[in-house]
Amino acid sequence: MGQDQGKPHTSTPNMPAGGWGSLSDVATILLDQDVVAKDGALLRKQNKPDGYACVSCAWAKPAHPHPFEFCSSGAKATAWETTSRSIGADFFARHTLAELATWNDHQLEDQGRLTVPLRWDPGTDTYREIAWDTAFAEIGAALRGFARDKVVFYSSGRASLETSYMYQLLARMYGNNNLPDSSNMCHESTSVGLQKTIGVGVGTVGLEDFEHTDCIFFFGQNVGVNSPRMLHQLQAARRRGVPIITFNPLRERGLVSFTNPQSPLEMLSGHETVISTQYHQVRPAGDSAAIMGLCKAILAADDQAPVLDRAFIAQHTQGFEDFCAAVRAAGWDGIERESGLARAALEAAAEVWCKARAVMAVYGMGLTQHRNGVQNVGMIVNLLLLGGHIGRPGAGVCPVRGHSNVQGQRTVGITEKPELAPLDKLKEQYGFEPPRKPGMNTVDACEAILAREVQAFVGLGGNFVRAVPETALMEAAWREIPLTVQIATKLNRNHVIHGKASYLLPCLGRIEIDRQAGGQQAVTVEDSTACMHGSRGMAEPAAPTLLSEPAIVAGIAKAALDPNPKVDWDAWVADYGKVREAIEATYPAIFKDFNARMWTPGGFRKPLAAAERKWETASGKAGFTVPDSLQGDPDLRLSASSMRLFTIRSDGQFNTTIYSHDDRFRGVHGSRMVLFMAPADMARLALREGDRVNLRCAARDGVERRVDGLSVLPYDVPAGCIAGYYPECNPLIPLWHHAKESKVPAAKAIDVIVEPAGSAP
Repeated sequence: MGQDQGKPHTSTPNMPAGGWGSLSDVATILLDQDVVAKDGALLRKQNKPDGYACVSCAWAKPAHPHPFEFCSSGAKATAWETTSRSIGADFFARHTLAELATWNDHQLEDQGRLTVPLRWDPGTDTYREIAWDTAFAEIGAALRGFARDKVVFYSSGRASLETSYMYQLLARMYGNNNLPDSSNMCHESTSVGLQKTIGVGVGTVGLEDFEHTDCIFFFGQNVGVNSPRMLHQLQAARRRGVPIITFNPLRERGLVSFTNPQSPLEMLSGHETVISTQYHQVRPAGDSAAIMGLCKAILAADDQAPVLDRAFIAQHTQGFEDFCAAVRAAGWDGIERESGLARAALEAAAEVWCKARAVMAVYGMGLTQHRNGVQNVGMIVNLLLLGGHIGRPGAGVCPVRGHSNVQGQRTVGITEKPELAPLDKLKEQYGFEPPRKPGMNTVDACEAILAREVQAFVGLGGNFVRAVPETALMEAAWREIPLTVQIATKLNRNHVIHGKASYLLPCLGRIEIDRQAGGQQAVTVEDSTACMHGSRGMAEPAAPTLLSEPAIVAGIAKAALDPNPKVDWDAWVADYGKVREAIEATYPAIFKDFNARMWTPGGFRKPLAAAERKWETASGKAGFTVPDSLQGDPDLRLSASSMRLFTIRSDGQFNTTIYSHDDRFRGVHGSRMVLFMAPADMARLALREGDRVNLRCAARDGVERRVDGLSVLPYDVPAGCIAGYYPECNPLIPLWHHAKESKVPAAKAIDVIVEPAGSAP
């Protein structure tokens, strides 16, 4: 086994999203993980009001779901968690961590579920089983000896609201706000940009708005891979004649056409719904320029006949005149150069906007993972504010989140920003003095790890070292951390790249029955539309030795903290309803009657002032913002010898979890070590399909960053740009190459040098 995945083989991708390909994907992974009978029953309860919330994406759960309210990606996630495969201490006795570090991501996770708590033995370089009580005692003793501001408490987006609340309380009672999470790597630009402009850090759109919209603008989000259930809303909108205007560098299948796998008529007839009515392949990092072009065309149209909602602008906004001046001053030459789009194309898109009554803007990480990520979000808001398209049925801003509860974690206090946490309320509720110093976000934590300043890293899920930039330096520095603790369901690279003392604590998955002293327990999550849902585990646990995430957090807390009479960790573990009561006490406006409402079909939504045209901003109004620059990534400018790389996901993965090395939507099979390039660029560089190339980051800061052995494949990519898979291309991203204000790694625009590595046989 090894990292080399071999030479890819390719096919011509011509299938729609959904359809027979989706059914084939589901069948393949159920068979592969030997869970056909078990998961066939489980999947009927996925995303149902009385079932369990999918452990992959965060798309909304409807009150009246389809008979099968799951997609192929969700089925893969369920099969991956409920797999019949498991690994115990005997597996690690056969494999050193040095050996496992040579395995690729898929091979590591495909071994199955972790079943026993483990501690790394430096003498044998293996994980060895350890008793739970011993693990907690040793971890707690070590944490008590560290400087309180040198310990990091990271969380992945899968942890429930209950676990997340307990975890943030553990961190703050320990003495810091070092609570980076996966939001720091994806939608922190949303949290910052929307909070600044409309007063809430999340989107304003609900599922019902898709029934009332008459125009959807879609930016940088691959719905067919990252949130396929959303295709049902898009298909319904298209059937009503709603135009969908897409801006994305690649022509993604889910934004081209869709066959509903739940419709026998569509499946048998081969009917495809065309999703995008206009498709504009914007240049990576050209989004601000593209939206500026839209706004420029809209203002020009308004000069001829009124199309702006001037009453809304006057009553609800500030900064309009400054923004208009900036738009009028922007030249079309610069807009076209930076966006990679023709003026006529942008004017055609603006013409549709001008005719619409209710415009919705949907976007993903294609907008947020840029140096100008926060600015991009502000430009989305500008586009909507011009027409009063916030706080109107069918209109609003719709950021599509990734992990299934990443938004909810922020709601219950997972934040490094003390001003966003109810510290005074926590002080009153639990009788301790919460830390007021800003904590570390993901980039801050990486910088501290590289500086050898972090003394302990506790990871609540995730694959941190694989997900972050600066891979080579990070892996070397990671081994110098005095203590690393990972709470996980499956083996991943962050477990074999370990600290000087390392513990691996296996937990129940969300889909598994969680039996505690108070009986079977349920948890809650928040979806992308700010609705809270109950989730009840339904599969038998992978092993009787597993503990739940709340039980593990409580075990660490009791060992690392002095007793607090106002925090009964054991009672919380026995009955998660008591945790929900505590959450309600901390956040009464959001979680009133939490236990009674958690099973509301469709979820209950937290208050969103902006959706009611109430602006919780410093000025009390929504704010137009003037972009600093239309240059996408001013710190990494293309030169004659460089190309612009942007990272993508395949339909064979979810974030760093790799289900297979195939990408059926792009026709790639057997390897992820590929590079998608425009045929004209291949000809210019004298490359043939299958030729191997190496990539080297173009940054001139004295650090060598490279990825070798990528096979070149021709693809419909903007000229001068190339695409490669995440996380394989993460070693090319400088840690300092992140979004201004939000510090989200700028993975969607990295300037690189392409170097030949050998010809195809």
